[in-house]
Amino acid sequence: MRSACLAATTFSFQWLERLLAGSKGELGEALSLIERGGATARELLRRIHPYTSWAQVVGVTGPPGSGKSTLVNALALHFVEAGRRVGVIAVDPSSPFTGGAVLGDRIRMSGASGHEGIFIRSAATRGALGGLTRTTHEFARVFDAAGYDPILVETVGIGQSEVDIWKVAHTPIVVDAPSSGDAIQAMKAGVIEIAAILCVNKSDLPGSEAKLSQLRELASCASERTPGRSLPVVATIASSGTGVAELAGHVLEHAVWLGATGRRVHIERERSAAELRAELEAELVDAPLAAARASGLLAELLDAIGTRRLSAADAAATLTRDAGVPARRVVK
Repeated sequence: MRSACLAATTFSFQWLERLLAGSKGELGEALSLIERGGATARELLRRIHPYTSWAQVVGVTGPPGSGKSTLVNALALHFVEAGRRVGVIAVDPSSPFTGGAVLGDRIRMSGASGHEGIFIRSAATRGALGGLTRTTHEFARVFDAAGYDPILVETVGIGQSEVDIWKVAHTPIVVDAPSSGDAIQAMKAGVIEIAAILCVNKSDLPGSEAKLSQLRELASCASERTPGRSLPVVATIASSGTGVAELAGHVLEHAVWLGATGRRVHIERERSAAELRAELEAELVDAPLAAARASGLLAELLDAIGTRRLSAADAAATLTRDAGVPARRVVK
């Protein structure tokens, strides 16, 4: 059962019930709480945790210009028209001035953003590598608890370092375009290896047949996450909807395959490990830095490093010691 007999602590019983029922108002509030972090966010995640692991998380990754945002928009509309509630996490580059999301993907997903059954949330990378923000896992858990399924996660579009999508998605889709270069080079970088589905978008452009041929040759040996399963290669034109139904069909087929083979349990374990690492980074890296910034210690340490009075290793030892974390031994 998704409903809960939850004793009220930080959150009222009624508020949590509305969130678990998928109320957009409470969902937006919950995602904002997660983004702010702190004790309230941890309490919320603890309360909803038993009501997660229902949804299929679908990652959409690939190089810039491959049309990921348009494809996510088309997929979201397809699933919602089939009666599903769809969550979208659009990981945007951080503004160098505010640290916030640029929100370009929200603009490009104008079709999906106005639909009652779709909820889109942008998240800033804030310097995180791999095309994902540290809050991506937590956003996905909130959408999951609120009954949104599938959850589409679009990465920032940084190319070959986007392999981190496998840490959050059950079904990674690697999107390519005819003009994006050599598929073999992407294979070397490991991007294709994490795919559950390969997609050539903008397949009406010149070079699409060559790109499809390349990917089909690689598909038999490309995926480490789908042993014993043929890796689909799908041609789409997201702007017109061509091929989107076929792509969605492969997404649903992959969910069935994960359950039937027991692979979903393995993937959930991998996701849990990634979430645990993200939490440790927040506790052992972000929290000491934030405290040092607030107290003025960080400015002093940066000045000392810059003037060569202190090494970065010694400064890190000072921060971890002040935060109550056992410091590394510093070799003199």
